[in-house]
Amino acid sequence: MMRLQRTEELVSSFFLFLPIVFVILSFLVFTYPLHPIIKMLLPVPLYLGLILLAVGSMVHLRKQGALLRIAGWIVFSFYWATQPLTLYYSEQEDLVNLLLCIIGIFVLFYFAYREWWSIRTKRYEKSLQWIAGASAISGLIYFIIEQTSVAPLIINSVAWQSGMLLSFFTGPVNINPPYLSYLSAHIRIIFACTAIQSMVIFVGMIIPLPNVSWNRKIKGLMVTILPVYVLNLIRNAGITYLVGIYGDEFFSIAHNYIGKGGSLVALIILLLILTKILPEVFDYILELVDLPKHAGPIENKIKALTKKRG
Repeated sequence: MMRLQRTEELVSSFFLFLPIVFVILSFLVFTYPLHPIIKMLLPVPLYLGLILLAVGSMVHLRKQGALLRIAGWIVFSFYWATQPLTLYYSEQEDLVNLLLCIIGIFVLFYFAYREWWSIRTKRYEKSLQWIAGASAISGLIYFIIEQTSVAPLIINSVAWQSGMLLSFFTGPVNINPPYLSYLSAHIRIIFACTAIQSMVIFVGMIIPLPNVSWNRKIKGLMVTILPVYVLNLIRNAGITYLVGIYGDEFFSIAHNYIGKGGSLVALIILLLILTKILPEVFDYILELVDLPKHAGPIENKIKALTKKRG
C-alpha cells in the first residue's frame, strides 16, 4: 500500500513539475525571435501532439485511448512552451496572449494528469475524450490553414470586407489588402484578425459530440460561425476607426483591450446560445470543471497545503 502511494505521488509530481520546467524553458531557451532550427522543427511537436490526441479520442479501448491522450497533451504542451515570447512580441507586447499561453501549458498538463488518474481509478471521464477530440480538430484545421497558401487568401478577403464595412459608415477607406488606411490609421490585417481561431474552436467543440445528430450539429455551427465572422469584421473596422480618430498610440487599447474584451463577451454569449441547441456541450464543460472534485494526489496535496496555511 505504501509503495503504491509513493508511486502515485511520484507520478503526480511529474505532472506538476514538468510544466514548470516547460515555462522556464519558454523564457530561457525559446526566446524571441526563435532560432531558425527551432522554428523549422516546431511542426513536429505541434502535429504529433494533435495526431495523438485525435487518435486517442477515437480509440474505444479506454486505457489505450487515455495513454495516447496523455502523450498527446504532453507533446502539444511542449509546442506551446515555445510560444509565449513569440506571442508577446509579435503582437505589440500583448501580455494577455503571454499569460494565456503559460496558463494553457498547465491546463494541458492537468488534462494529462486526469487521464493518468482515470487509468489508476478506472473512472474514465467522457469529457476528457471529448476535449481531446475538440482540441485535435480545432488545432489541425487552424494550423493547416495558417501554414498553407489558404491563409493569405482569407487575410486579404477579411481585410477587404472590413474596409468596405468601415467605409459604409465613415466614407472613403483606402483598402490595399492586407492593409487598411483611414485618416491617421494604417492597419495591417494578419491571420489572427480573421477570427479563424474562434470559429474552429466551435467546430472542434461540436463535431466530436457523440450520439448527436448531424442536423443539430449543423444548426449549432450556423448559429456560432456566422456571427463570429460578422462580429470580427465589425471588430476590425472598429479598431481601424478608433486608431484613425485617436492616433497610433491608441492601437494597444483598441486592439488588446476593447477588441479582445468585446470578442470574449461575444464568444461567451454565443457559447450560451450554443448550449441551448446542444446542451451536451454544456454537460461536458461542467464535467471538466468538476474534475477537481474527484480528488487525486495533486488535489489532495493542494488541500493539505491550504489547511496548513489556514
